[in-house]
Amino acid sequence: MNPVSMLLHRMFGEPRGIAGRLGGRLMTGKDKRAMAEWVLSELAVEPTDRILEVGFGPGLGIEVASAATSDGFVAGIDYSHEMVEMARKRNAAAVETGHVDLRYGSADEIPSEDAVFDTIFSINSMQVWPDAAAGLKEMRRVLKPGGRIAVAFTPIAGQSQDELRPLLTRVGFDDIRVEKQEIGICAIAEKHMDS
Repeated sequence: MNPVSMLLHRMFGEPRGIAGRLGGRLMTGKDKRAMAEWVLSELAVEPTDRILEVGFGPGLGIEVASAATSDGFVAGIDYSHEMVEMARKRNAAAVETGHVDLRYGSADEIPSEDAVFDTIFSINSMQVWPDAAAGLKEMRRVLKPGGRIAVAFTPIAGQSQDELRPLLTRVGFDDIRVEKQEIGICAIAEKHMDS
């Protein structure tokens, strides 16, 4: 890996150290909030939903999800200790009341029982997972039957829209649709009741 790729990976792929904290600050712009709001609207989040965000970064999506689930619960995992710390600070009040639970963890080993969450989302994260299919299978495992997931990407992520539907189909999701706006792309899928 060349030095520029290493720096970008430390800032955004697996944020750590000073570079990771700087990357986390860069991930909190106005367009990032708009992306989180759009993704959650595509998921039709209800106030009582139990939501999981995989790869929450500095916690902006967690903050938006928390505001949308006044009578629900929001959990998140991230593979960066720096991002967990940053997100806990951003969401300190909700963490303190137990409305939000943020943990260190990876997409391919989600620390949760089966069929716990109504909705799961991930923004600009899947492209840095070691194995995207394994991560999506884990998301499917912890999703309730009838639940929905969304994986979304801003243009800078470089994710191909054409790869999303086949990948989601291969790991067992149904009713897949891919939406595109100027701020990015979002694939929404469902776990059928009988699967």
